[in-house]
Amino acid sequence: MIRVAICGGSGYAGGELLRILSNHPLVTVTTVTSERSAGESVTDLFPNLYHYSNLTYEPLRSGNILDKADLFFMALPHGKSQKAVDFFYREGKKVVDLSADYRLKDAKIYQQWYKSEHKFQKTLKNAVYGLPELYRKEISKTRLVANPGCYPTGAVLGLCPSIKHKLIDVTSIIIDSKSGISGAGRKAEIALSYSEVNEGFKAYAVATHRHTPEIEQELSSMAGKDVKVNFTPHLAPLDRGIFTTIYAGLAKKMDTGRIIDLYKNTYTGEPFIRVLEEGKFPNVKNVRGTNHCEIGLTVNSRTNTLVIVTAIDNLMKGASGAAVQNMNIMMGFDEKTGIETVALFP
Repeated sequence: MIRVAICGGSGYAGGELLRILSNHPLVTVTTVTSERSAGESVTDLFPNLYHYSNLTYEPLRSGNILDKADLFFMALPHGKSQKAVDFFYREGKKVVDLSADYRLKDAKIYQQWYKSEHKFQKTLKNAVYGLPELYRKEISKTRLVANPGCYPTGAVLGLCPSIKHKLIDVTSIIIDSKSGISGAGRKAEIALSYSEVNEGFKAYAVATHRHTPEIEQELSSMAGKDVKVNFTPHLAPLDRGIFTTIYAGLAKKMDTGRIIDLYKNTYTGEPFIRVLEEGKFPNVKNVRGTNHCEIGLTVNSRTNTLVIVTAIDNLMKGASGAAVQNMNIMMGFDEKTGIETVALFP
């Protein structure tokens, strides 16, 4: 049994961590922090999490909570995790950071996209990008995991086999993604209010979204050369889910069935990847509340283009589910523990 702290436990990702870990047989949540909700109980914010009726939010004072946990989940806003992650890591604790603060390996690129200096570059160099399908071995040996972003998870998992096997022209990649409202976080903003979002559908951060360099970093690593993509996110009137359609020119003629077989072989043994049969495509409704990534594929033979469609739950495989999967790997647990059977009803 390990003791876990959730720093930033009043947001959607923090609440989802609490929900998942309430069913984890090898974890006890000992501490949960929130600046704005300090002094309130977990059930004041999340009435459905009655398992934690005796757990109260407290301010994040790193020194005060250091000895209360063996592993720290950092579900803080971007820019707010840097210092606390560095402190816990240097004190010998294991950390899973759900923010973007330790995802980008180049501090200059981080500063360019997040408009903030990275002040802990020595710790940054020790962070492992937390996509188990790519870095499982590295995750098992590290004390600091940078949990991937939600959009990059769907995009990178969708493109990985085709890039590794050199099926596509990496200069032609177009990524079109749609996210549910919870991807914007649990905050009060007019643009995220019901009357603004309901029955609406829009693109945002066109050509400027901060997940772009994260996607490019991972695709470039796979390709062994610099890869740039056209990435456009959209806001859909859904609570949760990310639906991504990817277009890439094929390097040579291939049929759909052969590519699907290659994807299945690439992801053999991956517990949370589902490559669908020819003619079938993902639906965010089918992955709601799960840690799965569904992948559907087809070849547009007229244009010699590979079309890849992926669906994940942005709060699960795109955030908290992946964080628990990473924790399991770091601790030597079966990585499916606690996240295999937490699906929500559609």
